[in-house]
Amino acid sequence: MARQAQRYICAECGAVSAKWVGRCDGCGGWNTLAVDSAAFDPARIRHRSRGYELDFVGLSGVAELPSRMSLGIAEFDRVLGGGIVAASAILVGGDPGIGKSTLLLQAAAKLARTGNRVLYISGEESVSQIRLRAQRLGLSDAPVGLASATALSEIVAALERERDAVLIVIDSIQTIWDDTVESAPGSVTQVRANAFALIQSAKSRGYALMLVGHVTKDGMLAGPRVLEHMVDVVLHFEGDRGHQFRILRGAKNRFGATDEIGVFAMTGEGLVEIANPSALFLAERHGNVAGSAVYAGLEGSRPVLMEVQALLSATGTGSGRRSVVGWDAGRLNMLLAVLDARCGLKLGGHDVYLNVAGGLRIAEPAADLAIAAALISASSGVPTDPGMVFFGEIGLSGELRPVAQTELRLKEAAKLGFHSAGVPRGAPNRNGPPPPEGITLAEFGHLKDLIVAMVSYDAGKEE
Repeated sequence: MARQAQRYICAECGAVSAKWVGRCDGCGGWNTLAVDSAAFDPARIRHRSRGYELDFVGLSGVAELPSRMSLGIAEFDRVLGGGIVAASAILVGGDPGIGKSTLLLQAAAKLARTGNRVLYISGEESVSQIRLRAQRLGLSDAPVGLASATALSEIVAALERERDAVLIVIDSIQTIWDDTVESAPGSVTQVRANAFALIQSAKSRGYALMLVGHVTKDGMLAGPRVLEHMVDVVLHFEGDRGHQFRILRGAKNRFGATDEIGVFAMTGEGLVEIANPSALFLAERHGNVAGSAVYAGLEGSRPVLMEVQALLSATGTGSGRRSVVGWDAGRLNMLLAVLDARCGLKLGGHDVYLNVAGGLRIAEPAADLAIAAALISASSGVPTDPGMVFFGEIGLSGELRPVAQTELRLKEAAKLGFHSAGVPRGAPNRNGPPPPEGITLAEFGHLKDLIVAMVSYDAGKEE
């Protein structure tokens, strides 16, 4: 009988090796390789498959939409796609102290108050600590089942007895420990094995499972990447602990759209929903300051208006410093190069500081035009029109390109009282609906057209 080949897996990063070595090639850790106890054995798989057949069906057929249950928090339900789905696994990650446990405790309490059985299992805090938080948040009367445990066997055994539970919260997956796995708690092997066991339990019993996940110093979810593939929904809870705003962002959703966001404000009574984030992000805006522009963005299906701010400072050295908060630093460098090469705007001898007010991070290229307007305004000292919003993508030759969902962006701008919008030429659909009432479009084909328009606006004010 041929000897079964063994493979070794790193307990820290999950890298696979055909033989044992002292130092892992993936993460550089020493003595972290261990034999994979679940090594692939084709003969064993063939033996188990005898007597079974796999039936294939066509793509056409009846497909029922999954039933959902509202958590009672509209912003949370929005990101999930309308509520939690039975037998689904949800992974929530975020920086330490950002409010993950607070958010999930509030959601668990809301759902429990509707008569549903909800369990909250913490491996990081004692029951007394959770009760103190519940008292501070005014949730002590919610019938949530609490427990503090880290042993996987105890948790699975307890869940077997709770047949009527609809939601289980595990805080956090990195603290759960399986004594049958030869690895330390929080390691890649432990996280993968424990998550698989809990997800299988949720799928078989029909309850929704929420797992809290730690993040690395780079903001990525800690543990093996396979963890994100195993779950149905991946959510990121973002924000600056020195700022009151918190953003719940969907990165993966098998039951709904991705890139949806929910906006919250951290208060003394917990997290409060923000139904109109655009008005909140622009509440402290002063339209008469140079270097400021309003960007009409889109987060998932929600239009959001926010202020982008640019500041230039002359430097005595050859090259200036670039500091960015809330946007991609590489895209800022590209935009500065386009302004220099295509428009003659020399900013190489300046320190450039860019900030997205409100703590929201912009990911779509539609912000190019608003950021270019803020940079041009900061360079010339001419404030942008306080009643104008900007959105559009900029190419390397300086041309402006239309972006998606123009109508939604314009409607949000009109709702908040803006009277004009700077857009790429041809952005509005000629065969589509006209711009909302009260909105005038200023169309630009090239960045040079924007510079000319801003100079003309300044000259008009002086007259």
